[in-house]
Amino acid sequence: MHISDGILTAKWIVIWYAVAVFFLALGAREIKKHSQKNPEYIPKVALMGAAVFIISVWHLPVPVTGSSSHPIGTPLAAILIGGFPTVVVSTIGLFFHMFLAHGGLTTIGANTISMGIVGTFMGLLTYKALRGTGARRWTAAGFAGLIGDISTYAATSMMLALSLASSGNVIGLWKVFMLGFAPTQLPLAVLEFGFTAGVVHHIASKRPELLKKSVGGYALE
Repeated sequence: MHISDGILTAKWIVIWYAVAVFFLALGAREIKKHSQKNPEYIPKVALMGAAVFIISVWHLPVPVTGSSSHPIGTPLAAILIGGFPTVVVSTIGLFFHMFLAHGGLTTIGANTISMGIVGTFMGLLTYKALRGTGARRWTAAGFAGLIGDISTYAATSMMLALSLASSGNVIGLWKVFMLGFAPTQLPLAVLEFGFTAGVVHHIASKRPELLKKSVGGYALE
């Protein structure tokens, strides 16, 4: 998920930055709107920003890809503060990760998309879909973490393939990158299932009102 500098071509660096900036603008607007209605919202966003930073800083290099494996934490954040605000806290976390040699300045846009957008919204949509079918809250949250995690690395693999495929065989190269991530990322996705399910279950037991409020346009109950 932390694609390093020097991996992506200039064209794709610009494209991914443009997409990321669009989502960041939406996220900033959501944070402003909800903070005006509820002064407690900003500390909650800050707490989730710290959580995403810590969860996703665990660094397992994957030499074949030029990237690394991590849990992501963004599905959990999205359940608690909403999807678009999670994009903002993800980008901030990725910026500071850069100083720990995780990712790079030119690839913050791409890394924001994989972790902060794809991972966030795939996780959140999974949570909402499963809750809509009557699944238990912890089950929905766990699968949100699992699917969000795997989706992040599917997106990272596609970004690498789009930038590096010289013969037009993007899908073939995408499969190579996915196979490179699999040995480290599949166990981490299972881990992400466990801690996302556990945290949401704990909050539901101790502070259920945090899951009943509508945040970022989503009714999170």
